[in-house]
Amino acid sequence: MMLTVSSINVSLAGALILRDVSFELKSGATTVLIGRNGAGKTTLLRAIMGLIPTEKGSIALSGTELLPLPSFARAPLGIGYAPEDRRLIPEFSVEDNIVLPGLAIKLSQSEIRKRLEKVYGLLPELQVMRDRPGNGVSGGQGKMVALGRALMVAEKVLMLDEPFQGLAPALALEYARTLGKLRENMRDLTLLITESSPNLLKAIADVTLLIERGAVTVQDQETRA
Repeated sequence: MMLTVSSINVSLAGALILRDVSFELKSGATTVLIGRNGAGKTTLLRAIMGLIPTEKGSIALSGTELLPLPSFARAPLGIGYAPEDRRLIPEFSVEDNIVLPGLAIKLSQSEIRKRLEKVYGLLPELQVMRDRPGNGVSGGQGKMVALGRALMVAEKVLMLDEPFQGLAPALALEYARTLGKLRENMRDLTLLITESSPNLLKAIADVTLLIERGAVTVQDQETRA
């Protein structure tokens, strides 16, 4: 297993948000986490990244326990995270926003260039607008930039929080096609994607999890050749 979450609890403002959550992400598989707004999807991803404290349980990446590690020590292990609200730095160019995580984890310039070329190969539209400022892209384009930024460090696991939220139907379909292309070109990468509806991700989902009132259950699981 690439990522194992075991019996974690998370509380915010005194309220229990995640209740004994346990699941496993297989290497190279795409897992979709479905749940209504407020069900705990974003909280779960933030807990994995160490952005909020976990009260109990275990989160392990390839056998390495993550809970003792601060948030800044988790991305260098190969976890990429694209938050729901994109969080681009408006004064930075698109390319600067993309390479920022590589600089943060102290990758060499040659490695940053190598990974950037891979990102542009998967998302050629980002190369076209690489000099545009972060505040000069549309909401849909910003989602693509956030995806490219996460891919700079996602050597093992890529987590996308509500990537389709706020996208027009045409842009949502384009994003779904991009994820399909990503799945074809990076077969060893493990994906965890949160969504309110599974419809756009049926074609690439290996496992579908359901989160309700902070508890996670397996809704569907397929074996793909």
